[in-house]
Amino acid sequence: MAAGRGRFFQSFLEGLQRNPVTEQQMRERNRPGPNESASVPRGRSRKKTATEQQSFDSENQSFHPHYSFLTGDFAQMKLGSEENLLQRLPLEVLLKILSYLDASSLICVSHVSKLFHRLANDDFVWRNIYASEFGSPEWKPKLAPPPSPATAAKEEPCSAGGWKKKFFRRMGEQDMDKWKKDLRTVCPHTSLPQQTEAVLRNLKMSWELALVERSGQETRLDQSRATFFESSVVVCWSCSGLLHVHSICSIHVYGVRKEAMRSCRSPRAAWRSLVLRRDTLSDPQTPVGADGLMEVLLLPDVLLGVWRSSSRVAFVMVSLHLHRLVERSLLGSPACPYSVPVDPPSADHSDPEFGLHGYTVHFVLHNANFKIMLGHFRQLSCGSVEKQRRLLELRFISRTDLSEHRLLPGGIRLLWKCGELQGAVENCCFMTLTLLDIHQKPFWCVSAPVTARMSKAESSYYSGDHFLMEYQHADGEVEMKLVWLKEQKQFLVHSLVVCVAVDKVNQHFSREY
Repeated sequence: MAAGRGRFFQSFLEGLQRNPVTEQQMRERNRPGPNESASVPRGRSRKKTATEQQSFDSENQSFHPHYSFLTGDFAQMKLGSEENLLQRLPLEVLLKILSYLDASSLICVSHVSKLFHRLANDDFVWRNIYASEFGSPEWKPKLAPPPSPATAAKEEPCSAGGWKKKFFRRMGEQDMDKWKKDLRTVCPHTSLPQQTEAVLRNLKMSWELALVERSGQETRLDQSRATFFESSVVVCWSCSGLLHVHSICSIHVYGVRKEAMRSCRSPRAAWRSLVLRRDTLSDPQTPVGADGLMEVLLLPDVLLGVWRSSSRVAFVMVSLHLHRLVERSLLGSPACPYSVPVDPPSADHSDPEFGLHGYTVHFVLHNANFKIMLGHFRQLSCGSVEKQRRLLELRFISRTDLSEHRLLPGGIRLLWKCGELQGAVENCCFMTLTLLDIHQKPFWCVSAPVTARMSKAESSYYSGDHFLMEYQHADGEVEMKLVWLKEQKQFLVHSLVVCVAVDKVNQHFSREY
């Protein structure tokens, strides 16, 4: 790419050096000829008559009518200027030279001047690039009825730069078709694409954090590390104590391709896809735990690590569910996230309880380094309906069934690392839930930080401190009850319930429960 531009400008400079324009030649050029009026001062060209100007325009338009707009750029150049070296080259020669450059080089050349901007966006050049990359486009006539006079009057001519737009659209579609093909194979347990991590790494995808202060200033940070699990990825950013926690008014997470960032001088010129946005002024900040150095604050879907000595932000952690994560990280806009398309199943009118049974739950508790609990539960049905909150209950670990209770080896803690310092905050981790419908399609997917807080004892089977871990959202709720076994020094899960909003079920299954 750069070699093509270099050879072009080097050969152009060598040609000018072989045929330099001396000062005497410049004087001869500006000297009036025998047919010019003597009243014309030296250094100024004689103004063409209307007949000469019309003849000059027709000669320049004869080689290609599409290039007629370029003659105005030469007319506006100052004669006698040492920088006006391109005036000696015909437009056909310039276009021929630019036709040997690739797409990236043409983009760079288009920023040289207005003339080069128009030349580098010419359809003749981009049609050759399109043909060399994808082959000659086939012309297929389409039969259509003749337009009415009113319709023909509304039709607009084809805009310039059509082949350039077609080239980049084809490149985008080709890239999208490739990674969509890689995402076709799904995991039998989660019904999520098996190659999501590989596709994200091949696309060189990263996630950028934007911290907006009350003053309007924005601080952007690249991710420090990303840890993939089978249904989520935990992304961490080190803030190095740059901002005070109370000065932040909003937190944004964007998906950014690293190739796009390297192709520009500034990372801000890269396209960003909004993945997550939280307002710290409206969303409450709940303290979830602390150690000797760090205090952790919980926002919806976001964890903030704050130095206890200075109240400055040390790190930020989020957990992103892998469901449609490639699309959410690539196809959104900086202001609006990607809207996941809804694909509801066909209604089964023969089943009076359609949408109330056949669910599958894949449940994971984890921190930023390893898994704490993994559970897969099939053929779940709604046991009861909470009419006041309009929730359908799916219970897969019952308090009365001792065989379903589970021990959590290693405890529940959030490991953090900031520079050379590291620590662990107890009773804090991430929860990732994947709820599949009767057709084994993702129905409700969530990955968020949760905390275990002490609660009133409800089970007489175990002695010890009881804890409650819950997550609440407009689409549903998750409630886990645990007990701390002092002798084993482990948590034991004796109840786990997922509640789904009735409105979500009705919308997905076209029912009226």
